[in-house]
Amino acid sequence: MKPNQVDAHGRPVTGYTGWIFQSNDGKEKYPERGVGLTGDISEKFADASIELIEQLREKPFFIHVNFTAPHDPLLIPPGFKNAYDPATIPLPMNYRPSHPFDHGNQNSRDESLLPLPRTEKDVREDLAVYYAVISHLDQQVGRILMALDDSGERDNTIVIFTSDHGLAMGSHGLRGKQNMYEHTINVPMLISGPGVPKNQRFEAQMYLRDMYATVCDLVGIPVPDVPNTAGTRASIDGRSVVPVLRGDQDQVHKYVFGYFRDFQRMIRGERWKLIHYPQIDRYQLFDLVKEQEPPRHSPQAGLLATCRYGRGSRALPGQKNG
Repeated sequence: MKPNQVDAHGRPVTGYTGWIFQSNDGKEKYPERGVGLTGDISEKFADASIELIEQLREKPFFIHVNFTAPHDPLLIPPGFKNAYDPATIPLPMNYRPSHPFDHGNQNSRDESLLPLPRTEKDVREDLAVYYAVISHLDQQVGRILMALDDSGERDNTIVIFTSDHGLAMGSHGLRGKQNMYEHTINVPMLISGPGVPKNQRFEAQMYLRDMYATVCDLVGIPVPDVPNTAGTRASIDGRSVVPVLRGDQDQVHKYVFGYFRDFQRMIRGERWKLIHYPQIDRYQLFDLVKEQEPPRHSPQAGLLATCRYGRGSRALPGQKNG
C-alpha cells in the first residue's frame, strides 16, 4: 500500500491494505508471502498460477487461485479506466436510495463506501469501476485457461470457478455484502472437466463447504473419515454436487441457512426465503418463483413477514411498512 492511498473514487483506503498469510492465531504475519494492494493485483495471481501449471506439467496438481478482486477497495486496473461509461450502466432492478430499516450493518465500513442517500449517479459510477475490476479479473482467468490449453492438460483438468459472496452495489439501498438478499448469497458456480456434462445448467442449492466433497467425488478420492475430539465420526458437513451434475438427483440441500452475526437469520427453500432480523424482530418473506406477485403468507414459515419486491413494498397484517 502507498501512503495516503485512495480508491477509484478518491476516498481514503481504510481497510484491506494488503493480503498476506498469517498464523492460525493471527499473531505471526508473513508479508513476504502475500500481495499488496494494486490495480493489477489479479495479474499477479494469474502469473503465479501459470508458473505453477508450467512447472507441474504432466504431474498431478491441485491449484487454488484465490483472487482477491473484486473485493474492496476498488482500484481501476491499468488499461481499464474508461472500460465502462457510468451513464450507460443500468441501475439494479431493486435500486433504492437507502435501505428501509437498519439491517444490522448500516454504519459499517462497507456501507460507508457509498454515501447515503445512494444517488443514481453515485451507484452508476461505483458499478463502472466494479465492472472494470471484474473484466480485468475475467481476463486473468482466461490467461490461466490458455495456460492449461498450452500444457496439454486442459481436457484432464477439473476447473471450478466460484465466489464467496456478491455485493449489493445499490440494490435494496445497500452497498456491501452483509445481507441475505439474492444478489449477495447467489454466486457463480461453473464446473468443467472430465466427468462433468457439457453445456448444461442446474438449479440446486448448495454451500461453498460442499466443494470439498464435490472435488473428492470428481477425482475419485474418498472423503477422509477420522475421529474428532468428541470421539465421534468426523467426516464433513458438505455434500457432493456430483449427483446433481449427473442427473441422479435434483437437489443438494432442500433448505439452506445463513446468518450475519446477531443481526440476520435466513432460511431458503426452492421457492420461499425467510429473513429474520432478531434485534428488531422483523421478517421478510420472498416468493422466489413469482417475485412480482403480491406478497403471500407462507404456511411453511408460520410467521407474519414483511414482503418487499423491486422498488415497492407491502406489509402483511401486523407489520409496518418501512
